[in-house]
Amino acid sequence: MIPRFPLAPGYDISRLIKGHWQIAAGHMKAGPLPDHDMIAAMHDFVSAGITAFDVADIYAGAEEIIGHFLKKTDFPVQVHTKYVPDHDLLATLSFRDTEAVIDRSLTRLGVERLDLVQFHWWDLAVPGYVETALHLRELQRAGKIRHIGVTNFDSGSLGPILEAGVKIVSAQVQYSLLDRRPEKTLAALSGAHDFHLFCYGTLAGGFLSEKWLGRAMPETDENRSQTKYRLIIEEAGGWDAMQSLLRSLSVVAREKNASIGDIAIAYVLARPRVAAVIVGARDASYLSALKRAAGISLTPEETARIGAALEGLTDLPGDIYGLERTSERHKGIMKVNLNRAAGRDF
Repeated sequence: MIPRFPLAPGYDISRLIKGHWQIAAGHMKAGPLPDHDMIAAMHDFVSAGITAFDVADIYAGAEEIIGHFLKKTDFPVQVHTKYVPDHDLLATLSFRDTEAVIDRSLTRLGVERLDLVQFHWWDLAVPGYVETALHLRELQRAGKIRHIGVTNFDSGSLGPILEAGVKIVSAQVQYSLLDRRPEKTLAALSGAHDFHLFCYGTLAGGFLSEKWLGRAMPETDENRSQTKYRLIIEEAGGWDAMQSLLRSLSVVAREKNASIGDIAIAYVLARPRVAAVIVGARDASYLSALKRAAGISLTPEETARIGAALEGLTDLPGDIYGLERTSERHKGIMKVNLNRAAGRDF
């Protein structure tokens, strides 16, 4: 079974979290899976011990599908949603706006209290994110939220939220062999303030796998994940550097009777302050590999060998989510005004 992690007193989670960006309408060019297939996959994941789900208010249709699943299971499941106010509303965001979105998530999921709300703010130059975090704390005290976390906050912007007295239990960040920005300052901050990291992008949209070993970079992308992580590969040194890393990982993988993806997940799970890795598997065909990855323990020698391979990469510049906030190439794939999209007004 999947190892578990005590995230907060009385609240433990599986160390692998099933991500649901993959099932959101508009993510896949081929379109989402039928609802009944997605719900069946959720049952399979929970049966295998992956009981924590990651979703967001802006993942079109995903909260509703999880809500349907929750009606069909008695097994304890931890649902981690997000609060992502629209970029165009940040300057005027009110408590009423925040409460309306939280109430909408409660309704969609069909629950009385949200297990974890992960707060994201598109533009840190726009004031108001500390006040909004305090609004979430007020809703927590009212019983609508159990725990508060953040998504894509760097250390400098997270500090004022912590100083304001908002207790967070988690910070969701991009963290992989290709992107080690969380190691710069955030890991130390999490230790000082007793929160842990949830890591997405650990497989770089599937690029960290045997599928791409010895192959040319694809000319077109299958989904938005590939578009996003193709840019990360370029920042990390390009396709040749990526191929060199894949060759090194394949040696370790063969010794462990595992896959490159297994090693990529195991490496991040073993990093300081990491509570869990978010995996974007759409169906149960990946379960055997995920269970294998969660059970791998890398030896000091294997970790050192991987570390030596990482020396051939370029460290991504800046802090958490800095490129995604400032680089037009990275910003261009983000959709920053989804909460008030057609049919989703509050």
